[in-house]
Amino acid sequence: MPDIQDCATYKFCPQCGGRLEKRLIKPGEPQRLVCTACGFIFYLDPKLSVIAVIPMEKGVVMVRRAINPGYGLWVVPGGFVDMGEVVEDAVVRETQEETCLTVRPIRLLNIYSYPDHRTIIAAYVTEYVSGELGAGDETMEARVFGLKEIPWPQIAFSSTKEALREYISRFGQ
Repeated sequence: MPDIQDCATYKFCPQCGGRLEKRLIKPGEPQRLVCTACGFIFYLDPKLSVIAVIPMEKGVVMVRRAINPGYGLWVVPGGFVDMGEVVEDAVVRETQEETCLTVRPIRLLNIYSYPDHRTIIAAYVTEYVSGELGAGDETMEARVFGLKEIPWPQIAFSSTKEALREYISRFGQ
């Protein structure tokens, strides 16, 4: 099991301000950050992100990122789920923010996770509801790519590639 990632960025306990150190709490699990003063265990849990595969005009909607990571590269719309937000609502919100489109999640396509990444990605197949395709504040460009025109070498994230490949293999023509 991989060691804690990003643990160097956390030095103090959020409960009492004591110093954190790495400790093995339970055999078979990764080391955890533990407060040397109060014993609080600071779990570094994964973040949940969503992505939307939006079929449109015999292709799929993709956006070119205007932020890092992946600045200037292509992805399907998506982003992090906020605390207390329903996952499907996050798909709708992130799609609206990045493409100016309103969509409706139809089905979960798959969930992607990677050994050395904190983010778990839930990919949804969606249905276009309304709006005119355009770039949002975190995107340079939004457009529809035919399934044979997808810019594979310019895709930012493995999860986008995997979701598109899975979508094409299941639903593509």
